[in-house]
Amino acid sequence: MATAAPALTARNSQIVRHDPPLVRWGLTLLALVAMGIFIILPLLAVFVQAFQKGVAAYLTAIEDPNTLSAIKLSLLTVGITVPLNVAFGVAAAWAVTKFNFKGKNVLVTLIDIPFGVSPVIAGLIFVLMFGAQGWFGPWLSDHDIHIIFAVPGIVLATTFVTFPFVARELIPLMESQGTEEEEAALVLGARGWQMFFRITLPNIKWGLLYGVVLCTARALGEFGAVSVVSGHIRGETNTLPLHVEILYNEYNYSGAFAVASLLSVVAVIALAAKKFLERKTGRVSQ
Repeated sequence: MATAAPALTARNSQIVRHDPPLVRWGLTLLALVAMGIFIILPLLAVFVQAFQKGVAAYLTAIEDPNTLSAIKLSLLTVGITVPLNVAFGVAAAWAVTKFNFKGKNVLVTLIDIPFGVSPVIAGLIFVLMFGAQGWFGPWLSDHDIHIIFAVPGIVLATTFVTFPFVARELIPLMESQGTEEEEAALVLGARGWQMFFRITLPNIKWGLLYGVVLCTARALGEFGAVSVVSGHIRGETNTLPLHVEILYNEYNYSGAFAVASLLSVVAVIALAAKKFLERKTGRVSQ
């Protein structure tokens, strides 16, 4: 039995090596063409359009006060959303993988809800709850608390959309690691926090960073839910994606693509970080 797996692997490798050259090159060419059409060309088009009127026009669009305000709001949203999702993701993964309790399957299902709900619907849910005519609208108005068409609404909507990313990366990783090391630490007298920081966290650090990268990229690029709750107030509640839409609708194409290029750079950086972390966590990308 010990030699069965290597033999099977060698046989599979032999089959792959003996594929007809026409099939190999044909599939490779098809993949490269698809990548060029759907990924590389759109990215190149963004940067070509962004610099179409020159570097000076590009810098003017980036240094515009409304653009800077959108950048600050996007970074603020990420700065609040990602730590919240990290805290929830670690807690949820710990609960699901280390304990058995009633409602465990329900919790796992609830974590996945944002994957199945349209971001626009998510935004409408928050309007229903916190809008002027919503469930809590009158109480919020009486206490002069603004959520919809304000920063708190943007943070709530973004947090909902990015809710599963960290937890969904950690749950399978922690399940595969088991509980033996934590149990041994408890037997040796370690406290809960000591066990977490000295055993659990070092074991999940690369998976956690992987989830943080995905969560950050998704939060920066979120459009649908934020569009519903933001009110599109220029200079106040416009994130980078919303600012791109406004510039494009005003036929300021060079400005729109200049701002879009910032998001494209973030996407490329996130992709590079993702590939690096995939190697660290032992993932195999297909």
